[in-house]
Formats: sequence, C-alpha cells, structure tokens
Amino acid sequence: MTLHPKVAEVTERVIERSRDGRARYLDLIERQKDEGTRRSVLSCGNLAHAFAASGEDKSTIRQARATNLAIVTAYNDMLSAHAPYYRYPELIKVFAREKGATAQVAGGVPAMCDGVTQGQDGMELSLFSRDTIALASVVGLSHAMYEGALMLGICDKIVPGLLIAALRFGHLPAIFVPAGPMPSGLANKEKQRVRQLYAEGKVGRDELLEAESASYHGMGTCTFYGTANSNQMMMEVMGLHVPGAAFPNPGTKIRQELTRAAVHRLTEIGSDGEDYRPVGRVINEKAIVNAIVGLLATGGSTNHTIHIPAFARAAGIIVDWQDFSDLADVVPLLSRIYPNGSGDVNHFQAAGGMGYVIRELIGGGYLHGDIMTVWHSDLNGYAEEPFLADEGGLTWKPAPQVSADDSMLRPADAPFQATGGLALMQGNLGRCIMKTSAVDEDRWTIEAPCRIFERQDDVRGAFESGELDRDVVVVVRHQGPKANGMPELHKLTPPLGVLQDRGYRVALLTDGRMSGASGKVPAAIHLSPEALGGGPIGKLRDGDIVRVCARTGVVEALVDAAEWDAREHAAAQLDNVGLGRELFGLMRAHADEAEKGGSAMLAEAGL
Repeated sequence: MTLHPKVAEVTERVIERSRDGRARYLDLIERQKDEGTRRSVLSCGNLAHAFAASGEDKSTIRQARATNLAIVTAYNDMLSAHAPYYRYPELIKVFAREKGATAQVAGGVPAMCDGVTQGQDGMELSLFSRDTIALASVVGLSHAMYEGALMLGICDKIVPGLLIAALRFGHLPAIFVPAGPMPSGLANKEKQRVRQLYAEGKVGRDELLEAESASYHGMGTCTFYGTANSNQMMMEVMGLHVPGAAFPNPGTKIRQELTRAAVHRLTEIGSDGEDYRPVGRVINEKAIVNAIVGLLATGGSTNHTIHIPAFARAAGIIVDWQDFSDLADVVPLLSRIYPNGSGDVNHFQAAGGMGYVIRELIGGGYLHGDIMTVWHSDLNGYAEEPFLADEGGLTWKPAPQVSADDSMLRPADAPFQATGGLALMQGNLGRCIMKTSAVDEDRWTIEAPCRIFERQDDVRGAFESGELDRDVVVVVRHQGPKANGMPELHKLTPPLGVLQDRGYRVALLTDGRMSGASGKVPAAIHLSPEALGGGPIGKLRDGDIVRVCARTGVVEALVDAAEWDAREHAAAQLDNVGLGRELFGLMRAHADEAEKGGSAMLAEAGL
C-alpha cells in the first residue's frame, strides 16, 4: 500500500529537521560498538567483581564466550502493573541458559504509580521520575558487561525513561518485556458514575473505595487506555516487542512464552551474529512517526505528546506538536477504549488488538511497514497475533480480518472518526493540545469567562461552594515543569464532569497535564510557555473571556490588545518542600518546555 502523502510529508520533514542530530547519534553508536568499553577489554579485577555472585552462570560469564543479557527491572509490589515482574529475572536466566547465554540484573529503577500519587504532593515528582529512571538505567548498563538489554517496565514514565536509556546505549539490541493488563473488573462507566456521585456528595468514601477496589483489583496494568497501555501500543508499532506481547494478561502461559521468546530472540540479534539489530537503528525517524500515528489512531494518552519528543531526542530525532497536529488531520481513529469508549484494553484485545490495528494502518498507508524491528524483517509481521503451539512454544496467525466488536475497534476505511483524536491550539495564550477523541464535538469550542486557580485543591473548594455553577473556563496555572514538575490534574475530572452534566459550558486550561485519563470535559493542557518565567497564561485575570477551540486550533484571551500588552504577570505561589520535592530543584530549574519533552536531563545534555 502506498504511504499516505501527509504521513510521507511529515516523515520527510522530521528526517530533514533531524539530519545533523541523527548523524551525530549514529556516529556515536557506531563508535560505541567499535571502541566502547566491553567485556573483552575489562581487566581481571573488573570481571571478577562482575561475576562473583553469578552462581551456576559464573563459569560461562567468566569465559566470556556467550551472550550476557542485561535485565533492567522496574519491579515493585506496590504497583500492580509491575508486581508480576517479581520472578521475571530468575525465569529470564533460565530462558537465557536454554540458548547457551546468561543474564544478570543490571539494575532496578523506580516505578511510581500516578494512581497512588494523584492529587497528592508526590505527583510533582512524576514527570521527573522519567529522567530519574533513564539515569538509573544508564548507571546499570554502564558496567559494560552486556551484549543486549531486556527492559522490564510498563507504566507511565517508566517505559519512556527506559527507552531513553536504551537509546543512549544504542549499539546494543534491546527488547521491551511487558507483563500485561489485569483482568477486567468493575465497568469503567460505573466507576466514573460513582466518582461523580462522590464529587456531588451523594455517596460516601466507603462506596467510592469499594468501586475503586472493584476496578483496580489484581496484578497487571490498569485496564483503561491511559499512558501505561499507550506505552505498550507504541512498543508494538515501533517494533520493540515480540509481536502481540502488549496485552495478554499476567500469569498466563502465553505471557510466559512471550517472555521466553523475547529472551531467545535477544540472544540472536547481537553484534556478534549475522542479524545485528541495535536499538539505535530500530528506532529511526520512521519508527517515531509510527509511534505518533499509533497514538492518534487509538486515542492514546496525551502524556506522549511530551514523551515521544523526549525519547526521540535521545536518538537524535526532533519532532514537535505541529507534526502531531498534521498527522492528526489524516490518521483515522480506529478504537474507542475507555475513557474514549465503554470497553477496556481486554475488550480491545478480544476485538482484534494490536495485530488488527497494525494491519489496518499499514494497509491504509498510515504506518511505515518498512522499519527494522527486533523480530521480523519489517513491521508487517506484527499484523499477527500469538497463540500457544500444540508442540509447545508460540505460533502466530494473521490478525482477524473483521473486528469482533465494532463498538471497540473498526477498520481504517470505516473508522470512528476520519481524523486522530488530538488537536493543537495556539494564540495569544501560547501553544497547547487537547485530546478530542473523548470529547463530544459540540464541546470542542468553549468561550466563557475564566476563573483563575493556582492549586487544584482550590478548584474543588470553589466547586463545592457553588462558585463554578456557570459557563466557565477553569484556569489552573503554575503547574508546568519549572514550577512544580508538571503534575497530572485528575482530581479536577469529577467536579468538572459534574458541571458539564448540569448543562454548563466548561473547559480546563492549564500548563499542567491531564494524561491518558483525559475524559469528556475539554481540557487544553501542556500550555507553553508555562506561567513561571513569563508565559502569557500568567496575565489572565478572573472574568477574562477565554476561547478554547479545538476545531479551529485557537486558544486565546479575548482581551483588548493594548490592555493585554500592558498587564503584569501574576506572581507564582510555589511550595516545593516536603516528600523530597526539594531535592528535584535542579530538574525544575533546568527543565525545558513541554513540547520538547519537559526534561532537564536532555536539555543539559544538548540533545
């Protein structure tokens, strides 16, 4: 199938924009492959330290004649998505031995849960945890004992952080190993209903906790289509998974076999073989465009408008929100997974899953099928789904030709909507984005007086006192990377949803985040430049008329130009002390804007 002209145009633009940076990057990974520190040049003292505790693998590692794989793990047993990783290292070592190889845990990385920290001060560490994960992974890989890396992570900032690190060791092959979503629990619509009843004071905390517990009830990723599950989609469309690995549930035989297949495959694609596939070449400009297309086609998390630019930079590739917007104009929306629809990722998987999506997008000319992957010669082999073979191991069959549930998944020639679910907006307030796939079209444009807040807790107080019972654009500012680490503002979703259900025209405008759980209320987010440091959102005053229009791509204050130019910026009211937030001051001070990834680490590295 011929590539869609707009996809081709954006890809060529990205290639041209990235030409110098990509050339420097490819030169770096080539030098690391040929000249970098590796086991063959380590001293006896270096090696003795490295295999001292390796048990039955000690002799194999000592002889340095077999592939040694790094395991970078985000295991902890507080986070449901990462709890299944508890026994993965010992299983991986067994699977490696089956191929005459060895594996060692190179390091562990933090894995915070945004669901736990939501609305709490700890959420201010969330975005910067991505850079912390990247740094921790680099430390683990720096021991130069490894010929490949297995990256064990699933959730929000964790996969982007792991990918940034893997790309800075781009001469190594790397495969991402997910653990899958938890089985479906309480229906998401019912959970949303109870949350709104709680916001209105019609049910108590006990009823709310019961509903939440019935929804988040076991091991595995949360089943709504937020950042974690969007991560897994992206790993598939960029060719970093074993095909079909994204969404089988934890604890199943097929999940174990997918992990075994990942380990076996990694032993085959190192630099010492005939099928060398370094991650720095797997991830190229076409793969990055694929990630954006997949995000748009599935209505994925808005967090990835920050993460994709960040990990692309780690590979010498520059993308911006205009690229997202131009692709959104032509990429069809193929799936409606909660919060964009009623079903969850398990229903999506049952309807056809990633194999169906990839086949439809390649066939429609939206995905680059001709990329190197960790598994096949190109991405076309990912238009399949895995099954347990009768003789053991896995077999793959073509993805179904017809969706098993057209309320969940549709073909490219009959999509839910003809364009992707993301809009770029700009005007005298800056640049921001809106996830439109979950918002009714009659609410893509909101024009109303604004009410200014500096903290999301204050929004709830105003809601409870009835001050927001009107058409209103709720502005929450000083929520950007430099101000407080750019926390997600999910606490606002239930009260704003209630106001909308009462018939008011309501929107949110913020330099903070809402992420993959962005719901039915129009939310203009990631506004850049942020308030701290002079962003124009700091000029807004209570009562100013603000227009947010995803249809025309406008976000503006309808204030006389002379008055607007003369206004002073509001002072920030920041409190960055407590829960260790003060230790992240260096990251806040040096963070760049959201459109570039909101990263101090990448900015200071000159990437």
